[in-house]
Amino acid sequence: MEREIIVKKRDAVATRAAILAAAHQRFLRESYDGVGLRDIAGDAGVDVALISRYFGGKEGLFREVVADKEKPKIFREPKSAAELPDFFARLVVEDADEDLEKRMEMFVIMLRSASSPKAGEVIRDLVHLDVLGPLTELIGGDQSEFRATMLLSILMGIGVLRTIMMVDGFTGGDEAIADCTERFRCLFAAALTC
Repeated sequence: MEREIIVKKRDAVATRAAILAAAHQRFLRESYDGVGLRDIAGDAGVDVALISRYFGGKEGLFREVVADKEKPKIFREPKSAAELPDFFARLVVEDADEDLEKRMEMFVIMLRSASSPKAGEVIRDLVHLDVLGPLTELIGGDQSEFRATMLLSILMGIGVLRTIMMVDGFTGGDEAIADCTERFRCLFAAALTC
């Protein structure tokens, strides 16, 4: 009897993972409103009812797809506003290709679906909870939310240049990388003070 329970749990984990992977690919290619649960279920090779069972429906599934489960609190790593320029500069320059690609896929998914009222609400909630909220709190003072938005705008713009437009001048020897890091640190510091 115990063995059957363990096997079912493993199947549930694998099924949930297959649904998430299929949804990720669908939302990467199509907008939230253009994706149907039957399409996702078909791609995952499961019954459509399992999506509601595991995720509560399309909105819950979308939320799971765009939530960063691997690094959910990355923007809570800096402990003071003074650490932010260095943190963002290192994030830009030292960003591993794999991490950058994953974040840009999330950006594409969010951008593609942002015009949907339901998906837009999910995106706004997650961006505020995971990024803007922690940064605003850390920055504090007058116009802290505006400054947090400025930092995020710069960071996203750099990400778009690197992954979507393939403009990447952030390579070279140690000296070139150090120079690039310092220039980005200055840029992020300026965004905090304007």
